[in-house]
Amino acid sequence: MDEAKLNEFMGKLVIDMGGAAIMANVILGEELGLYRAMADGNPVTPDQLAERTSCNARLVREWLSGQAASGYVEHDQGRFRLPEEQAMALAQEDSPVYVAGGAVVLASMYFDKDKVVTAMRGNGALSWADHHPCLFSGTERFFRPGYRAHLVSEWLPALDGVVSLLEQGAKVADVGCGHGASTLIMAKAYPKSTFHGFDFHDPSIEQARQRAADAAVGDRVQFTQATAREFPGSDFDLVCFFDCLHDMGDPVGAAQRAHEALKPGGSVLLVEPFANDELDENLNPVGRLFYAASTCICTPNSLSQDVKLGLGAQAGERRLRHVFAEAGFSRFRRATETPFNLVLEARK
Repeated sequence: MDEAKLNEFMGKLVIDMGGAAIMANVILGEELGLYRAMADGNPVTPDQLAERTSCNARLVREWLSGQAASGYVEHDQGRFRLPEEQAMALAQEDSPVYVAGGAVVLASMYFDKDKVVTAMRGNGALSWADHHPCLFSGTERFFRPGYRAHLVSEWLPALDGVVSLLEQGAKVADVGCGHGASTLIMAKAYPKSTFHGFDFHDPSIEQARQRAADAAVGDRVQFTQATAREFPGSDFDLVCFFDCLHDMGDPVGAAQRAHEALKPGGSVLLVEPFANDELDENLNPVGRLFYAASTCICTPNSLSQDVKLGLGAQAGERRLRHVFAEAGFSRFRRATETPFNLVLEARK
């Protein structure tokens, strides 16, 4: 045994355990409004922050101390400050890098641990609908900042001729829409187009309908419970899959349905978690996050459905290209990318 290697690994393990613990504290800070109450960047004492947020002062001091130990807040002589850069990630919900709201996805992985154990000892199946409800809201809040930052300004313009169609008045399907964040972002940007969101999870569709009503776009946006292989409608100019295709048991069948539903010259916008094609190329912080989530959420959901292809959240462009070729698409390309997203276009 190499004692130096053991000590190095134990140091890494302590860091990872601390990270897991501090994420629970991030969730507390977001839910209790602690970060938002520090977003002005001014130093506060624990008592001042506790008074602002109606929280227990002793627990707030402990929470702040952990935040300081993690480098999330600054500490100086009993006063704590949330720097502007950290506030963008932890307090400002309209920031493109806001992650605190999406941290509850991690909570769902712990809530559902016993279900994942059963799946791993059995057939691998755990349906999306059988997870703790915090997964559904957390997933929307995890992905929504990236959609707001990139979807209209970068991803749609990277597709061939799609923006002009949307500006003139296109018909769009958003398959696997969840709470409808991506659908509504597009609907607000392109008022002459109509949008149809589909998801197999009925509570998510109900939430999406409420969001559409709140946004006053209900006349141009419809949300329908339907599977990706059987969503209704035809003559779509654009069919979108946002961070969902890899979760499906039969992604080839979903792509085939999109092929049928597109009008001639139509496009598919496929957004998937960023991944390279080989495992060794994904052994990095982004890959670690997505593989871990995929173990508990994405792949078990696929294994709970017909076909059970189990692409996983790190499928990579090559495997996705094969899915769309098998579904009958003749053109497939990487339109653009971010550190967290592959943005791909498929056409007949």
